[in-house]
Amino acid sequence: MIGIFGGTFDPVHYGHLRSALEVSEIAGLSELRFIPCHRPPHRGTPGATPRQRLEMLKTALENAPPSFRIDTREMERPGPSFMVDTLRSLRHDIGRRPMALIVGADAFRSLEGWHQWPDLFDLAHLLIMQRPGESSDWPQALAAIFKERQALGMSSLHERPQGLIASISVTPLAISASQIRCRLEAGNSAQFLTPDSVIERIKAWHLYGTGENQKPPEA
Repeated sequence: MIGIFGGTFDPVHYGHLRSALEVSEIAGLSELRFIPCHRPPHRGTPGATPRQRLEMLKTALENAPPSFRIDTREMERPGPSFMVDTLRSLRHDIGRRPMALIVGADAFRSLEGWHQWPDLFDLAHLLIMQRPGESSDWPQALAAIFKERQALGMSSLHERPQGLIASISVTPLAISASQIRCRLEAGNSAQFLTPDSVIERIKAWHLYGTGENQKPPEA
């Protein structure tokens, strides 16, 4: 089964990386694709350019398991980066192989605001990352869908290409990209929140208030 881990990664951090590893192990993923968003439809313009965010993700994954890879299709597609379009493209490429979209609990809770969100279940399974003790009190429509589509076990996700939902408990690392940006803007360190190689790129490019802007790497 292929796992899909999308995000702005502005910047990538250990919360992303550790959760991805645990989901991969628990769900038995044969491959996990990190898909950096080019133009996020539900938030403002990222602090780093698409190319910078991609380069930070590459350096963060240098020592990752071989099943981890980066898929740049959203970077190469114009317009807003709607996940439903990405999954359609992936489904065209991989055929009937099982595929699972990995989302956080907050993202699932707001799923009804996603572009063409009901179509997601025709394209992939959903794996919801939840921290221990985190609420599963979903909005009414999503609670009904969760109950209807809940997987009986991880093995059932491997038996069909799409359409099921499962929750996975992950280590509660309270790290966010916005927290890192705020720390850097205040002149504080982001060490131990994101890999040192990412911090080196941030300093070199003077991102997030670490200095005057320099010309970003060429696209």
